[in-house]
Amino acid sequence: MPAEPIPLTTRIVTLASRPDGRPTPANFGLAEAPVGEPGPGQLVVRNAYMSVDPAMRGRMQPTEKHYTTNFTVGGPLDGSAVGRVIASRALGFGVGDFVRHRLGWRDYAVVDAAAATRVDPALAGLPTWLGVLGQTGFTAYVGLRRIGEMRHGDAVFVSAAAGAVGSAAGQFARLLGASRVIGSAGGPDKARILVDELGFDEGIDYRAGLAAGLAAAAPDGIDLYFDNVGGEILDACLARLAMRGRIVLCGAISTYNDRGGVSGPSNYRNLIVMRGRMEGFIILDYVDRFPQAQAEIAGWLATGQIKSAEHIVEGLDRAPDALNLLFTGGNIGKVIVRV
Repeated sequence: MPAEPIPLTTRIVTLASRPDGRPTPANFGLAEAPVGEPGPGQLVVRNAYMSVDPAMRGRMQPTEKHYTTNFTVGGPLDGSAVGRVIASRALGFGVGDFVRHRLGWRDYAVVDAAAATRVDPALAGLPTWLGVLGQTGFTAYVGLRRIGEMRHGDAVFVSAAAGAVGSAAGQFARLLGASRVIGSAGGPDKARILVDELGFDEGIDYRAGLAAGLAAAAPDGIDLYFDNVGGEILDACLARLAMRGRIVLCGAISTYNDRGGVSGPSNYRNLIVMRGRMEGFIILDYVDRFPQAQAEIAGWLATGQIKSAEHIVEGLDRAPDALNLLFTGGNIGKVIVRV
């Protein structure tokens, strides 16, 4: 494959200002920055697709984070991306290889080879390597198997089940032996998609009444709740927890744009009564398990037992709009920008 010339500059999305509540277009900028030549052990990658994740919102705040870095005003945004190597000074990587790395939100990136992973577009499409074959799928897998200690016969409930991690968690739970997989989503159409396209046993429109929907769908209680939302939905699930039920705290997207403080759930005492357990996790703590998880997920994908749900947004300039889809519920599956 012929080499592609390295351009002098690349477009890059920046943080123009910190959001007050939900991000707006004014909080983002689109700048030109030099690409540069690769140094020893580096690659130049032309990005093809980039991931859009809820964690981006927290990184826009000035508060200290203990597991990742915050964005600075005027500085670039970053995140997972896949693209084609157009220049390499690293052993094991050649021009034309496709790699996954952490310098998205731009057209071109100079990437340390140690921070890049080769991906195979013949095994799965490039967007899938950011979805169920990437951190999204790994998060759902670890949340169920390691944190939730999922057991055969569990009644599993997943919030934000039409989203990236939620859609994967629901499909995985079915394959891991759940007796019943229930999901919640915003609106009747998305609730139907959970059942008709993603294989959930029940889809609940939380806007129409979550408590009643849970009581009907899980009359004996919830054995395992995979929480992507927090807030009122977490409180409702605490009230429906089965004996020795487990709650996996993966995300709290309902609170990410709150201007004030976040209050705790009022039903937390049910953890005592039901001898339950609630545990949060950060996926970076489990990177050693990624190869095993990816192999199993790839097998499910190859045999058609799961679907890779993806919502593709066209163009780097629309990346801020893509981010807001996560907070308006405008997506089904993983939000990805085609650069």
